[in-house]
Amino acid sequence: MATNSSILTGSEVIAKPRLLLIDDDHLIVESLSFVLQESFDVLTASTREEAKVLLQRLVDPPFLALVDLGLPPTPHTPEEGFNLITELVAFNPAMKILVLSGQSKRDNIQHAMTLGAIDFVPKPCDVHLLKTRLQHQLMLLDAEQESAAVPQNDKPGIIGHSPAIETLRGLIKQFADTPFPVLIEGESGSGKELVVDYLHNESTRVNQPLLTINCAAFPAELLEAQLFGHAKGAFTGADSAKPGFFEQADKGTLFLDEVGELPLELQAKLLRVLENGEYYRIGETQPRHSNARIVAATNRDLPETVRKGAFRQDLYHRLGVLTIKVPPLRERGEDCLLLLNYFQQLYAGTFEPFTLENEAEQRLLHYAFPGNIRELRNIVIRLGSKYPNTTVKLSQVEAELELAVYIPESDHNDLDRLAERELLHTHNFRLDEKLDSWENRYITVALKNSSGNLSRAARMLGINRTTLYSKIQRLNIEVAPEK
Repeated sequence: MATNSSILTGSEVIAKPRLLLIDDDHLIVESLSFVLQESFDVLTASTREEAKVLLQRLVDPPFLALVDLGLPPTPHTPEEGFNLITELVAFNPAMKILVLSGQSKRDNIQHAMTLGAIDFVPKPCDVHLLKTRLQHQLMLLDAEQESAAVPQNDKPGIIGHSPAIETLRGLIKQFADTPFPVLIEGESGSGKELVVDYLHNESTRVNQPLLTINCAAFPAELLEAQLFGHAKGAFTGADSAKPGFFEQADKGTLFLDEVGELPLELQAKLLRVLENGEYYRIGETQPRHSNARIVAATNRDLPETVRKGAFRQDLYHRLGVLTIKVPPLRERGEDCLLLLNYFQQLYAGTFEPFTLENEAEQRLLHYAFPGNIRELRNIVIRLGSKYPNTTVKLSQVEAELELAVYIPESDHNDLDRLAERELLHTHNFRLDEKLDSWENRYITVALKNSSGNLSRAARMLGINRTTLYSKIQRLNIEVAPEK
């Protein structure tokens, strides 16, 4: 059973999994903490910031999280909850996130799932049902941990035969044994961590350590100590000297995940290591030297982050000597069906396999998967839990997909982000159809506000009357008689 902590009862040690509960309703927090404490070590936070600070202080972070969507400072909208899900996934991709919220509109549910949540429990909740679902997630975690423990040679490797994946495999082999840094770019959930494993295992460093540090998981002062180590007495609580990850990696590989979150003050120190291998433990004046090969990953647009001044340009160019772009799932064709079968095998001990009717299979093949492989994995888990040992229909598959483009209220006036979301998330997007839709909308509004007067409507739209009449004819817009 996946566990985080232990309690003592007499001579017996009983392990309890750790659960993070984030909700600003104190009554709900108190009542759920009470009913869940027998089975879980419950940690609580009332805001996204509180949860972030709590996680950064934990040596042993939780594998389970219960998240309310309506959190301060905007408790009447789901935006804070969505942002929190994104941050939790970045902090620990293996974390199982269940949404517990009264904001249970279908669009909210589906967007939460796309971001990385694995289940949605509407408020008010049935406590017995909640416990059952939490226990189910622990079973899934056990399956994943057993798979992670399998020797590398027995693992299936990077799954897929699409041209995008064949290109990826070629780059991994080409870059595996070079001493230069590698920057792995790709959308959240696309499988960047797996690429790191294969870069290391295809290299002559395979018998050396592969260490991973998540730059988003630590506050700046603690991250520096984790990376570079510290001398005894360097700060309060430094009772003894401790080596950092650069030192522990030795001649192996050091993976800097979420490198775009690295604080500016640490970026200069990382640049020094990349240029000449030199670094200092906190509290020491004698330089040390690292022989580790650096691999970094990000789902941020680093050039844009550089333009905003949040990431050093020289560090970006130094990290990106060699760059691997991990393709999103929507560019991998039938690989999604191979991955679906893989996940069914992975979780075979938790549910009976299902099959897809042809229309359902075709729908998945043409779905954009905005949440990438992580979203597909969670879809498989939900389908397997709901329809074990049955043939899943098109309507049942579509119930698990985010078919509508979700646009936060803050983005309604941001046409660039609107265009990006529609292009990435809409199946068979057609620019002509979109432009016709916008023309129809503006012409209809102009006609309404001009009481059907074509000349006045044309002036409002900045076109001549003849052009407007042609557009009305082409778009089949009904025109009310002029008043």
